[in-house]
Amino acid sequence: MAESPTNDNMEATETKAPAPARSDNEVALELTRFIATATGYGKSSQASTGFSGKPQTRSAEEHADALLDLFERCRRVVRKD
Repeated sequence: MAESPTNDNMEATETKAPAPARSDNEVALELTRFIATATGYGKSSQASTGFSGKPQTRSAEEHADALLDLFERCRRVVRKD
């Protein structure tokens, strides 16, 4: 007959190591990724149907600058905690 697990064994399997603390920069980077992905922040506008306004073209440098600016804004917000 198989031995039933004891309370000690159950507690050991249920206890998990805490997640490592994340730095402000890591949190700000995750926030930047979320915003950029969800909104298309920094990307050039694509032609679409409907009322889209004048299309803008952005160079790779302008795109990178926009993302860096967003990251700096996210860092300021995270550090206000």
